[in-house]
Amino acid sequence: MRDLIFATESWEMKIPFRITGHVFTEARVLHVKILENGCQGRGEASGIYYLDETPDSMLAQAESVRQALEQGADREALRGLLPAGGARNAIDCALWDLEAKLSGRRIWDLTGIQPRETITVNTVGIDTIPTMAAAARALDTPHIKIKLDGEMPLERITAVRDARPDAVIVVDVNQGWTFDQLVELAPKFKELGVAMIEQPLPRGSDAALEGYQPPIPLCADESCLHTEEFEQASRRYQMINIKLDKTGGLTEALDLAALAQANGIGLMVGNMVGTSLAMAPGFVIAQLCRFVDLDGALFLKQDREHPMVCRAGIIAPPSPALWG
Repeated sequence: MRDLIFATESWEMKIPFRITGHVFTEARVLHVKILENGCQGRGEASGIYYLDETPDSMLAQAESVRQALEQGADREALRGLLPAGGARNAIDCALWDLEAKLSGRRIWDLTGIQPRETITVNTVGIDTIPTMAAAARALDTPHIKIKLDGEMPLERITAVRDARPDAVIVVDVNQGWTFDQLVELAPKFKELGVAMIEQPLPRGSDAALEGYQPPIPLCADESCLHTEEFEQASRRYQMINIKLDKTGGLTEALDLAALAQANGIGLMVGNMVGTSLAMAPGFVIAQLCRFVDLDGALFLKQDREHPMVCRAGIIAPPSPALWG
């Protein structure tokens, strides 16, 4: 018999973080603990804000499967009990952590994936052009992700490039452009050395990308949540941004990564902002990715004990005291 503890938490951010259509001032998460035979597995999820997930809605979903989990439901059973989303993610990751602790093995042994230090982007949110340029200049990281919307995107990215001529730069539009804007801007972004454009068009309104040959890779975020959406996304995008809140956990994320690799689609791993406990399972997927975005905990005023270590954009594997 297992004991389960579900709790909602709020983690204050250092400064407000703005993307297209949304401003974050705190990370509100579901925290899951599963205790069995003297061991504890933990997981965390922020949920999918643009699908209206909240800590309370995730908590209700978690409570709905409490009895099944107490009776020993495993990760595969969980996929039939809950839909993809934040609640399933937090529980799935807690089950992975618990399995590692019970077996005395690391997550790397369980998945067969070898860890290495990885370059993560550091993200610059939407702000005034001088502020964004100054923020990029202040970063000592080799990879930078720039949030953009439909307001002066070329001027913003030009200022950032001028500030950081040395950096690998990717941009994330968070559904903020039209197809005409993309066609106009993509060649200019290529001239500026932008390596990738993430989610330029709204989810459900990106059919125009089929047949379009972009000058730089396009990456699906909101347009590919999990494996069931991969086939359509693979016709429209050259890359997939895997986020565990979208896939409903590491189990489904590994399946999505394998599917992408088998079909020649590039990979990125991202996050929905959270503590190091949310970043740690994503670090497993990071080993398979061209681009990594696991800087979410760096936006918080405080982090959990035994946090992940990130210096100059280089992120190290999580300690077993944190997860896995």
